[in-house]
Amino acid sequence: MRDGELAGWVAELGLPGLVDVHVHFLPDAVQRKVWAYFDDATRNYGTEWPVHYRLPAEERVALLRSFGVVAYAPLVYPHKPGMARWLNSWVAEFSAGVPEAVPTATLFPEPGVADYLDAALRAGARCVKAHVQVGAYDPRDPLLEGAWGLLAEAGVPVVVHCGHGPLRGDHTGMAVFAEVLERHPRLTAVLAHAGMPEISAALDLVDRFPRVHVDTTMVGVGFATRIAPLPPDWERRLAGAPDRVVLGTDFPSIPYPYAEQVEAIRGWAEHPALGPGFLRAVLHDNGARLLGL
Repeated sequence: MRDGELAGWVAELGLPGLVDVHVHFLPDAVQRKVWAYFDDATRNYGTEWPVHYRLPAEERVALLRSFGVVAYAPLVYPHKPGMARWLNSWVAEFSAGVPEAVPTATLFPEPGVADYLDAALRAGARCVKAHVQVGAYDPRDPLLEGAWGLLAEAGVPVVVHCGHGPLRGDHTGMAVFAEVLERHPRLTAVLAHAGMPEISAALDLVDRFPRVHVDTTMVGVGFATRIAPLPPDWERRLAGAPDRVVLGTDFPSIPYPYAEQVEAIRGWAEHPALGPGFLRAVLHDNGARLLGL
């Protein structure tokens, strides 16, 4: 399937459109720095990472519409203290001007994090991003206790990049984030990239905690399976929790077409344990529920 065929294929399924919980829009200066990091991916990651959608923001918005994406979470994330509050203001303004963009927010372990997160939620944020790897922080940091508790109480989903992929961090890993979930078992968490490369461990957390989800970001596509192959019981494990798998793509900084992620999900749905209902749930219904559509 090609990008240009996505919208028609989605309509043939009888879906209102795609709901993507893992998309990134960032201030221009920050976005340029992110792309520069990917340009140097051979040194940073040990492999080339050609950004497929290196385009101005308005063109990226138009592309998502052309793919049939009817709603998405434009995720932002800080890499140092003092940045999250500013990013929350920026993404609130961005979302206000894009009908498909759901208001989001982010956090960082710093004094006042619960206060500015509470302000963002009161202003309408319906999804939060926590990037343990880029932020290089410990999600168990006492400074975050109030923030996790606030999110658990509010029922607002937090998309958490806490896996070791593409690089192991000092505080990455499913075992580390499991300690957060043990303290906050009502937290609605979406494990980004299905916890790659610890995919089985991420699914174990889905089994243990009723509000934990996984997103499909880069999962099962050729680029990623070289370093994070799917476990042999992948489809069977998904069949055990079909309501807790959500579409995520990492658009725009993926090194392949958007349609490749959707194609991977379509392939999983062909398994006898899954089927059309699973496809509808992942591509639209589960994300729509999480984002409060």
